[in-house]
Amino acid sequence: MQVAVIGAGLAGMSTAVQLLEAGHQVTLLEERPFVGGKVASWQNAQGDHLEMGLHVFFGCYENFFALIEKLGIRDHFLPKAHTHVFINQGGEQTSLDFRNFGGAPFHGLKAFVTTGQISTVDKLRNGLALVPLVKGLLNYDAALADIRAQDDVTFADWFRRHGGSQGSLTRLWNPIAYALGFIDTEHISARCMLTIFQIFAVKTDASKLNFLDGAPATRLHQPLVDYITDRGGVIKTSASVREIVSTGDRVEGLLLKSGEQIQADAYVSAAAADGIQRILPAHWRKHGIFDRIFQLKSVPVATVQLRFDGWVSDVDNLMYTADADFSCFADLALTSPKDYYVKGEGSLLQLVLTPGDPFMPMANDKVAEHTLAQVRRLLPSTHKHSLLRWNVVKLARSLYLEAPGMERNRPSQTTPIPNFFLAGSYTAQDYIDSMEGAVLSGKLCAQAVLASPVAHR
Repeated sequence: MQVAVIGAGLAGMSTAVQLLEAGHQVTLLEERPFVGGKVASWQNAQGDHLEMGLHVFFGCYENFFALIEKLGIRDHFLPKAHTHVFINQGGEQTSLDFRNFGGAPFHGLKAFVTTGQISTVDKLRNGLALVPLVKGLLNYDAALADIRAQDDVTFADWFRRHGGSQGSLTRLWNPIAYALGFIDTEHISARCMLTIFQIFAVKTDASKLNFLDGAPATRLHQPLVDYITDRGGVIKTSASVREIVSTGDRVEGLLLKSGEQIQADAYVSAAAADGIQRILPAHWRKHGIFDRIFQLKSVPVATVQLRFDGWVSDVDNLMYTADADFSCFADLALTSPKDYYVKGEGSLLQLVLTPGDPFMPMANDKVAEHTLAQVRRLLPSTHKHSLLRWNVVKLARSLYLEAPGMERNRPSQTTPIPNFFLAGSYTAQDYIDSMEGAVLSGKLCAQAVLASPVAHR
C-alpha cells in the first residue's frame, strides 16, 4: 500500500514509522524546508539553534518514549530533578518538590504541603479542591471518564466551585496552565488541566521532566528521519500541498504548489488544525467531523532567546514564574548543553511569552528589550552580565485553543472519506495538544489505516 502523509511533524513521522513497520510504503510531504512541525528547530546565520517554543518531556509521555526506544536515543534525554521550580520577583525561588517521599500520590501531597509558592490557607483550599482526583486512585478509567465531562467549564471556575482559592490560581496554576496550553486558568478547559493532574496523581514519574541534551533537529528529528528513510520511507521538504484532489467522497491525489501531483492508495493529513483547515475540500464540510474542525482556533506564541556573557542561573531544570509575561523558561546552556553550551559564553535563557497575542505585531527588537527588562527584574544576577545577542521566533498559529467546549470538535483519525485519515495532536486522544498527543495520534491513525478496507484490497 502506498500512503501519502501531509506534514512531517511528530504526528506525521509517528504515523510513518507505524506504517513502514507494517510493510507499507510512505511518502511524507512537509511544507517547510525542515521537519519537526511545532517541535522544529534550525540554525540561523550566526549558528544559533532556534526553536518554536521550549520543549520539555514529561515522564508520562509513554508513547513518545516508546518511539524513542525504537530509535535507540533514550540517552539523548536528560532527566532532571523531580521538582518544579518557581522564580518569583527579585529572584526568590520556591518549588513543588516531589523528591524523597515515596511514590504517587504521597510524593505529590508532600510537594503541595511543603511548597512556599502559596500560603497555608491556599494550600488547604487547594487540597480541598483536588479531592475529586482521589477517585482515580481507585478506578483510573472511571475518573478519566468523569474528567472528560468537565470540558464545558474553565479550570478556574471548576477550581473555585470545589473550594480552591484565587491565590492558588494566580501564583501556582496560571504559570502551569500557560506552560501547558499557552492560556491561563480563566480560559483553559477544566478537562485539559484535570487530565494532567490525574495522570500525575497516579503515576510516580509522570511529573518528572526531561530535556533533550541538544537541539531537536540534531538530537530527535534526524534520528527519526534516518529511521524512516532506512526503511524505504520518502520525505519531501518544501513540498506544500495546494489541493486535496477529490471526486465526491474519495481522494484522487494531492496537488503540490510546485505543480507536482502525488498519487497514493491512502492519504493522511498530519497537519496542525489550521493547516488542515486550509486544504480541506469545501464540499467535505457537509460532514460534521470536518465542519467542526473549523471551530478549533490556534494560539500564537513568541519564543525569546537571550545569550549572556556569564552565568545568570544555576537551575538545571524548567522554571515557572507568575511575575512576568513569560510563563516558563530554562537556561538551555545548562539543560541541553550539546548544542546550546558555547565555550567562553554564559547562560542562554529561552523564554516563552504567553499569551503571545500582544507580541505578534511588535518589532522583534522591542520584544527582546521588553523580555530582557522583565528578566532583569526577575533575576538580579543578570545585572552583573551583559547581553551578547538575542533571537525572537514568532508562531502565529501554535497549539489549538484548549478552551471549554472544544473537545467535541476534535475529530477521530478515521473519516467519512474511506481513503483519507487524520493525525495530529488536535485529533481525538486523551492527552492535550502536546508531543505525547502528537505521537499517540500518529499511532492511532496508523492503526485506523491498517484496519481500513483500503489496506485489504
